[in-house]
Amino acid sequence: MADPIAEDFDPPQKPKINKFAIACSLMACTTSILHGYDIGVMSGAYLFIKDDLKINDLQIQIFTGTLNIYSVIGSALAGRTSDWIGRQYTAVLSGAIFFVGAILMGVAPGYAFLMFGRFVAGIGVGYGLMISPVYTAEIAPTLSRGFLTSFPEVFLNIGILLGYVSNCVFSKLPANLSWRVMLGIGALPAIIVAIGVLAVPESPRWLVMQGRLGDAKRVLDKTSASKEEAQLTLDGIKEAAGIAKELDDDVVPVSKKSDGEGVWKDLILHPTPAVRHILIAALGIHFFQQASGIDSVFQYSPRIFEKAGIKSYDHKLLATVAIGFVKTIAILVATFLLDRFGRRRLLLSSVAGMIFSLVCLGVGLTIIDHHRGTVPWAIALCITMVLFNVVFFSIGLGPITWVYSSEIFPLKLRAQGASMGVAVNRITSGVISMTFLSLYKAITIGGSFFLYAGIAAVSWVFFYMLLPETRGRTLEDIEVLFGKYHRWKKANAVLKQSKQGDGDENKSQVN
Repeated sequence: MADPIAEDFDPPQKPKINKFAIACSLMACTTSILHGYDIGVMSGAYLFIKDDLKINDLQIQIFTGTLNIYSVIGSALAGRTSDWIGRQYTAVLSGAIFFVGAILMGVAPGYAFLMFGRFVAGIGVGYGLMISPVYTAEIAPTLSRGFLTSFPEVFLNIGILLGYVSNCVFSKLPANLSWRVMLGIGALPAIIVAIGVLAVPESPRWLVMQGRLGDAKRVLDKTSASKEEAQLTLDGIKEAAGIAKELDDDVVPVSKKSDGEGVWKDLILHPTPAVRHILIAALGIHFFQQASGIDSVFQYSPRIFEKAGIKSYDHKLLATVAIGFVKTIAILVATFLLDRFGRRRLLLSSVAGMIFSLVCLGVGLTIIDHHRGTVPWAIALCITMVLFNVVFFSIGLGPITWVYSSEIFPLKLRAQGASMGVAVNRITSGVISMTFLSLYKAITIGGSFFLYAGIAAVSWVFFYMLLPETRGRTLEDIEVLFGKYHRWKKANAVLKQSKQGDGDENKSQVN
């Protein structure tokens, strides 16, 4: 029986395009390019680093994976920082920190200094990963939120593609210079990002938390479809922030809790049933996004292609660039589907496709492992399934993880909640990146992808049971859908009836 989500929700309205909101989202999401560039460039740079610095596979695993671990520190700091100095300046700080890290890696005289530069860059990546989806979710109109909040994943993929292109362009340089240029040139987009973000306005929801209602109203007037929608949104944000509706001054007093104090208590120590469900959903989707092995496919794709029978270094890099192009096109398609088909339908379809492609990839690699000669059909199967895995990930699990986790937390808990999600995401990614080479040596490369397929199957059940649809709901309404776990559809029915009741009441008042 098909999942009856289509009948459970109001038909989607056609969103009006707000060019200013799109421009703000595009600029804010450029911080994701930095992380994407690092993922892409490392798929080729590590080969030259290994040869030039004479380091082993274990050191390469540590160098590749530790950026994810370091970014946990950045994301944890970013939650509190963004509540303190605002979403806009946190994004600027992300670019500035990554700029320093890229320069340090590019001029590193040895492995220890290289690891220090990696640490600094990782802090910047953590800041960017946390702030991009949060800012975009807070500034996007309700009916376009899925489209706009998927932009961080779009720019992540653009960054990956730039990293792949950088590998191809600079691979012809001497070995001791090529990897330095590949890593160091990452400073260029970082400084462009830091300067560009200064052109966007502050998040209206952060402004309300500071009591700056006048500034928030001015931003909402620009990002909303109408003045009436802007006022309704402002009223909802004020209610969520604990500000009385009748207060309409440009600046109003706010409680200390709105500045972040007591947030961890409400989020972890004494959460409501709804907040507990939200936390489980957010951390779960971040964990499964990475535990299904997507970073192994990206960062070690040249080694996977080599195992599949592609021996030429240039051919391996070209195949990796093809992955980047396919992923970028797939994620661009996904941005237009999120608000049309909803989060759940895309997510479940995406993960089902990933399970299929990972199983087939495991089969192909296992067959190649057990044959001394070349097996052309198995090689073709492996290459095809790598591309399929990337496509299925990019149309669902990739962008939806960031869209979903940035929109489900209540206003006062959003920054710290999102930072916890990023922390889980990066820790899991770091473990996957740092263990892949050892894992495939222990259980074979085919066995590794069978393991990832099993994890993806578990994630499908998790998503089906625990993640309600959020399409078409305001950020302030979404919390009502949580707290009943697998019975979330009952909560949705109550919300739907409440909305219908409000509409009938408004009609009667008019009559």
